[in-house]
This record gives sequence, C-alpha cells and structure tokens, in this order.
Amino acid sequence: MSMFCFQCEQTAQGKACQMAQGVCGKKADTANLQDELTSCLIELANCNEKNEDITKLLIDGLFVTITNVNFDNKSIQKFIDKVKAHIKCDFDFDIKTVWDCDEDIRSLKSLILFGLKGMAAYAHHAKVLGYKDETVDDFFYDALKAIANENQQDELVSLVLKTGEINLKCMELLDRANTETYGKPVPTKVTTNIEKGPFIVVTGHDLHDLALLLEQIKDKGINIYTHGEMLPCHAYPELKKYPHLKGNFGTAWQNQQKEFDNLPAPILFTTNCIMPVKESYKDRVFTTSVVDYPECVHIDENKDFTSVIEKSLELGGYKEDMEMSGINGGQVLTVGFGHDTVMSVADKVIDAVKSGAIKHIFLVGGCDGAKPGRNYYTEFVKQAPNDTLILTLACGKFRFNDLDLGEINGIPRLLDMGQCNDAYSAIKVALELSKAFNCSVNELPLSLVLSWYEQKAVCILLTLLYLGIENIRLGPSLPAFVSENILQFLVEKFKIKQIKTPQEDLKEILG
Repeated sequence: MSMFCFQCEQTAQGKACQMAQGVCGKKADTANLQDELTSCLIELANCNEKNEDITKLLIDGLFVTITNVNFDNKSIQKFIDKVKAHIKCDFDFDIKTVWDCDEDIRSLKSLILFGLKGMAAYAHHAKVLGYKDETVDDFFYDALKAIANENQQDELVSLVLKTGEINLKCMELLDRANTETYGKPVPTKVTTNIEKGPFIVVTGHDLHDLALLLEQIKDKGINIYTHGEMLPCHAYPELKKYPHLKGNFGTAWQNQQKEFDNLPAPILFTTNCIMPVKESYKDRVFTTSVVDYPECVHIDENKDFTSVIEKSLELGGYKEDMEMSGINGGQVLTVGFGHDTVMSVADKVIDAVKSGAIKHIFLVGGCDGAKPGRNYYTEFVKQAPNDTLILTLACGKFRFNDLDLGEINGIPRLLDMGQCNDAYSAIKVALELSKAFNCSVNELPLSLVLSWYEQKAVCILLTLLYLGIENIRLGPSLPAFVSENILQFLVEKFKIKQIKTPQEDLKEILG
C-alpha cells in the first residue's frame, strides 16, 4: 500500500511521501484514512445546513488530519463513520481528484485546505473555552465547498487570501478566549530543572486540559512540567497560581523520542506534536482530545485524568533533583511577552528605535522539526547584532530560547510571545508599531524570519500575506505543494524569500 502526502515541510525529497510510511512516521493506511476523512468532511460541508454539531465535526475532523496528531486507524475510522452518518445528500468527492489535477489549481487548493486545517486547531481551542465567531465557522463551509467545486485560478487566489483574513479573526478569538479565561500573560522565568518525586509532563497546546489536570492533582503531591508548546502556560496568572506547576521538561518536540525514553513519569498529549511512540515509554503515554496513538490510553471528553495520576504515583519520578538545560545549556526560560506586555513598554521601544539604541527588530519563530538545516535559526539569533531585538513564538524558539542575550535600555533582547497560537500577538505589535511610527509594517525596521513545519504555520503565513507583509524569509525549505507558477506569483507580489545563511541574510537585511 502506498500514500500521497506533501502537507509538511519534511516531506520526502521535498516533493511528497508516496511510500509505505511517511517521513513523519505515519503509515500509508493511516494517511489514506485521513484522506478519506478529508473527503467526507468536504462532502459534509456541501450537503448540510450549518449547525453546531456539523461545525464541530468539520473543525475537529480537520484537526485530526494535521501532521503528528492522530496515528490510530481505529479512532480515525470511527470519526469517518460519525461524519458519514451526518451526510444528508448524494454529493461524492474524493480528495485524490485535487492531488491529481492541474498543478497550479492543486497548489491553490492545497494552500486553502492546509490553511483550513491550521485554523481548525485554533478554532477548536477557542470552542473548548466557549468562544466562537460565526464568520469563522461559516468560512469552514464556504472554503470546503470551494475546494470541491471551484477551478478558476483567480477565484482560488482570492480564497487563499480570504483564508488568511479569516484566520486573523480566528487567532484574535483564541487570544481573547485564553486571556479572558486565564488572564493576560506576564513575564515569568521558568526553570528547566526537575524536582524529585512524582510528576507529569504535559505537552501539546491546550490550556484547558492543563488547567483541569492542575486542579485534579492539587492535593496529591504531584508536580507538573510543561513540554514544547505548553511552555508559555507558565505566564498565565490563572495557571501559574498553582504551586505544583513547576517548570519545563525537555527541549524541542522532535527530540521527544530520546527525551521521553526511560522517563519516570507519564506524558499527556493534549494536541498535535506526537511522534511515533517507542515501546520503551508507550506505557507512559496518554492522549486526549483529537490526539490518539495505538495501544496508548486515551482520555475521553469527560477529562478524568485518574489513570495519568495513578501512573505518576506508580512511577514515582526521579529519586533526586535533576539539573537539566535547554539546547544551548541554559537553565532558565523567560516567557510571557504577549502583545499587552510588549505594548506596555512600547514607548521605550519607540524611543530606543528613534535614538538608535535599537537598530532592528527580528521576529524569529515558527515550527521546529528534525530536518537538517534548522540550526540556521540558532546561528541567526546568535549572530544578530547586540542592538537588535528578537521576538519569538511557537516551538521554533527552542533552538535558542535558553540563550542570555542581555537587554537594551531595560528591555530583554529576547521576547517570547508564546505558542504558535499566539502569532496574533506578534501581528498586533507590528500593526501598533506601524501606527506609532506613522508608516506601513513593511517600512518598519522589522524583519520576519520564519520556520515552518505543518499546517498551523501555513495559515499564519496566509494571514501575513493577507496583511500585505513583504520580504518574509521562510525555511528551511519552501512548501512542496506550492507549484512553480504560484511560487513565482508569491515572490513577485509579496517578495517571499527562502533563507540562505545567517550571514548572508543578516547582511542583506541590515544593509
């Protein structure tokens, strides 16, 4: 059995995974089931009137098909059966017709579909907290209908940018959901060291799951350590009030197979970023929400984490305190520089730029991954001059977030703005600075140097394009699903560039 998948950055030979197993570890039968689920979701959007149940199926179903979310055929088939039971007409569609069509049409439809998948993750998190936006919900129906029915290039180009526009609304919605529920993030120092005794590692992106677990274990003598994109949770007042939220375990998500090996604690996966689970720690992996992995315990929507708690007490944690560090040897990670925090010192930033104390601002962030070449981002940050600020977000920051870059006029040179979900913060800061300087974002001393891996990065890129932001540097490689003609269009209209070397790019940016 073979597969066809080119939705992530590490796809085979930079073209597509078309073998028995993808580079991400997803097997062909799983990939084909995810294609079937995608086809069913498009049929559902074309056949049904909008209602809450159908909207939830569309959003959660798209989330299931994001890279490194669900490797379990049984749970995917169960979701397919649930979707099919709701389809009310004879509209038939097979996503393979998109993979096989004209390459430019395929490219545009892929940008829309993969952008929708990323947006679905953000909409899912907002809905869990009781927040929704009718415009966002409506767009899932409209865009999925267009993927099946629209073949005019101009219309599809417009829909690509519309995807970016609606994703901006979705990210704003999620920002409001998180901050109104858990408070506005505040600068917080997080240790990488692990205390002795029972603990649980929580990874993924879902603040709600973390909050529920923190509440369920508050009297049980168990500590919680975040992992990967859960690191920014330490900055939210309603989460940091729990004294047993202790620190952050491990480094980037793609190192989990090594770092989870022989870990004396359970790991709870709340969303994507699960890699094929090794036998050495499979008994310690627990999944919830849309995440699922064969032979691992899945926590259902009731969110009873008793099995995770019991496993933590059984394993007992480390016998002594453990000193650990980030990739570069640092033991303190500072988080909590969301848009409210950064804008509270906007006058200092503006004065520093006007005085020449800050010569340039870089946004260096995005998805991390295992493919060679990603040390570029570490070297770029290390080589950035001392009179520059580094904004960062998403898991790409683990390449350099333990570095001590010092300060400029009391402002830390490295400002961690949060998860990939928090890209809205960076966009808001850029827009507010452009107002303060009375210029466009493209005229600011600001450069975006982004890494991408999966579909949430795609929808963020589409939002940046919708806003007309130019000269984005993207890497390590350009998307395989973007055809030569569509790439040329993006280069001509938005001046997108592929990263070169840190030295070359810094020289070109700083002149």
